[in-house]
Amino acid sequence: MPAIDRERVRHLLGVGGGTQAAGTLDIVSATAEDGFVRHAVALAIDDRAIAGTLLLPEDTKRPVPAVLYCHAHGNRHDIGAAELMDGRPALQSPYGPALARRGHAVLCIDMPGFGTRQAEGPESALAKAAHWRGRTLFGQMLDDLTAALDALATHPAVDPTRIATLGLSMGATHAYWLAALDERIAACAHLCAFSNIGPLIAAGAHDLHGPYMTVPGLLAHGDMADIAALIAPRPQMVAAGLKDPLTPPEALNPALSRLRQAYDSQGVSDALTVLTSPDTGHEETPRLRMAVLGFLERHLSGASASSFEARQSSPSS
Repeated sequence: MPAIDRERVRHLLGVGGGTQAAGTLDIVSATAEDGFVRHAVALAIDDRAIAGTLLLPEDTKRPVPAVLYCHAHGNRHDIGAAELMDGRPALQSPYGPALARRGHAVLCIDMPGFGTRQAEGPESALAKAAHWRGRTLFGQMLDDLTAALDALATHPAVDPTRIATLGLSMGATHAYWLAALDERIAACAHLCAFSNIGPLIAAGAHDLHGPYMTVPGLLAHGDMADIAALIAPRPQMVAAGLKDPLTPPEALNPALSRLRQAYDSQGVSDALTVLTSPDTGHEETPRLRMAVLGFLERHLSGASASSFEARQSSPSS
């Protein structure tokens, strides 16, 4: 089976072609918090506006690293981007304040059918309509996240060379698929979602995933590990609970083996971090939280002041 490439992935998702305008952020309101400023934002894409939250550390005199945070699913379509500040049961605590207080800009937007976008329709209806139109709901989600990445990369306070993706569950899948497709992402950390789909189908466990996560024809070309392998040689962190029904050993182990091979073949095995928890399931642990924060600190810590100063002096900045 030939190695899958980005062009093929975009074709299977039904996205690409440069038809969507770059996203821009409109500030709706700003609230001072302890150590950072919380902005309610509207991500403008063509004639649409998507609600989200942008957190900026207090000190943005120099370029700051950024995290595009991808929210989870958890059959809680009411949460959406509110997860950034409010968290959810599977997390130790909300990631937004923790990241912002460590000097990161953080952006999270509602996905189709979640949060303020529930009026667009239920997830199953959105997925069916997309398939009839030769697209996928997953692809539409990744398109919206790409627009959010556009907005982060051009924000005057953000160093565009230090942007990471992060997420748990559905957010994890979004985080590594987006990193695979867009090389502007410098590092990626994903929690509680990584496994190959083929073995999940064989075990009848694939239906635990929501309708959004269907990519017609993918298994004729590769599997989820082949997507994550496209991130190499950039830093990537994979975390899984070994009692998680979404990542059972028969689906997780071959995926990790393929991913390790991708990093080893490029001589960058140390750029891949794998962390498993033998006694937990679909949830973040205190050990995992510390590992994620350490991973982001290591791989986003490099400064790029000259790039920032050049942008600040530009008439368009």
